[in-house]
Amino acid sequence: MTDGPLIVQSDKTLLLEVDHDLADACRRAIAPFAELERAPEHVHTYRLTPLGLWNARAAGHDAEQVIDTLLLYSRYPVPHALLVDVAETMSRYGRLQLVSDPVHGLVLHALDRAVLAEVMRSKRTAGLFGARLDETDVVVHASERGHLKQVLVKLGWPAEDLAGYVDGEHHDIALETDGWSLRPYQQQAIDGFFHGGSGVVVLPCGAGKTLVGAGAMARSSTTTLILVTNTVSARQWRDELVARTTLTEDEIGEYSGSRKEIRPVTIATYQVLTTKRKGVYSHLELLDARDWGLIVYDEVHLLPAPVFRMTADLQARRRLGLTATLVREDGREDEVFSLIGPKRFDAPWKDIESQGYIAPALCTEVRLTLPDHERMTYATAEPEDKYRLAATAGGKNAVVDRIVRRHAGEQTLVIGQYLDQLHELAEHLDAPLITGETTVRERQRLFGAFRTGELSTLVVSKVANFSIDLPEASVAIQVSGSFGSRQEEAQRLGRIMRPKGDGRTAHFYAVVARDTVDQEFAAHRQRFLAEQGYSYTIVDAEDLDQAPDPA
Repeated sequence: MTDGPLIVQSDKTLLLEVDHDLADACRRAIAPFAELERAPEHVHTYRLTPLGLWNARAAGHDAEQVIDTLLLYSRYPVPHALLVDVAETMSRYGRLQLVSDPVHGLVLHALDRAVLAEVMRSKRTAGLFGARLDETDVVVHASERGHLKQVLVKLGWPAEDLAGYVDGEHHDIALETDGWSLRPYQQQAIDGFFHGGSGVVVLPCGAGKTLVGAGAMARSSTTTLILVTNTVSARQWRDELVARTTLTEDEIGEYSGSRKEIRPVTIATYQVLTTKRKGVYSHLELLDARDWGLIVYDEVHLLPAPVFRMTADLQARRRLGLTATLVREDGREDEVFSLIGPKRFDAPWKDIESQGYIAPALCTEVRLTLPDHERMTYATAEPEDKYRLAATAGGKNAVVDRIVRRHAGEQTLVIGQYLDQLHELAEHLDAPLITGETTVRERQRLFGAFRTGELSTLVVSKVANFSIDLPEASVAIQVSGSFGSRQEEAQRLGRIMRPKGDGRTAHFYAVVARDTVDQEFAAHRQRFLAEQGYSYTIVDAEDLDQAPDPA
């Protein structure tokens, strides 16, 4: 028995003592294969899941490494049954392989004949196979490559896809590296992606995911389809590609609600792809409009469900997913794993911060007590109304006002969910408001004014959660959100993570109503950031001057 920071339990939970000297080293060591579930002050709870272990396996970690990590950091003897289960779960990945056969095309090859027999007998695989070639090989219909991978993950036998990819249409793309170069972790991410062929790169907001995409495009030198969250993001991608690569504006098309351009590099929004007309996805022809050699999915954790079905048809193309977090609130992480690909590279936020590539950040939860009349209204409200009532508490305006004054002269974002609340705050602060109703042109104008310092405060709805490049922002104040969304919390913190020229620390505030579901959801939202090594200082609204120093 050692005095390690970790307690490994037979129900596959891992308890990490936060204040232990080895806690940070342990957190980094278990991050590739364990998922954080709860993160209160002193003991964080992680869980071992099949998907987490398979992602680790696909990223090159073997069972021996995982077991050695558990044994190294565990305070008590690790249950033998759990170690056996880890080894057996990880061994399931790759016992089935999708390979390319010169005669029969796509073939499912089994390293274990019994596993092939098992999956072929499943009703879920009916219609996905062609002729049985021998005891270890069966033909797979090429059009079912994605669907089969989905099914095999559900059956607990994730296939390793070794079938390769079509080259796609060649198109010269190179990086323009005059005055800059890829950071070491960006190059490692590109190398990891190409080593695996397809998959997901996980990098903190502000760490240059777009440059990883540009580097992958240059390495591929093929026509590329880039799928993004919105039109503003599409135009930021275009501007970045024009600045960082040999691509010209004429070579880059925008396929959005307002434009339908198909060029060698085409940037399309998820929204236009998932638009239905008379029950039909009318823009799906874009997927076949060119012989794409690379598909890039920006913010893959936000991928709409219909795009998963489309992605099942793109398995012969290289697919790169970019995200700050693989957490999906709809629980479809297994779809990302099977259809986009396994996690190929994951850089912990604190590691990138320590290298100086993203700003250090202090997170503060400011709790205010509702006045008696609001407490009674909340207490007697219907359950479905409670969060809105707590999240839009009138007292939050004064708290936000004090935080803004506390950081006078700094570029500040006020972020929320409810439009009535945001309109009131914008008027209270005499600051512009950006919502989904704001035109793309007006958004770009306001973001531009914020970047130049003409505007120091912006009030924004959830449209600013993702893919908005605001390097000058150093303070974010969150007044309400999408219930307990961990991914949203990460995206919002990410808005202020760009390194500051003077080395200043970024500040992220969550203003929360005490003793309400607002407080409960806040605790849930903070889980992902706790996994990354961030902690929240909790202060009473009356004692805001005790929050971490804004200097």
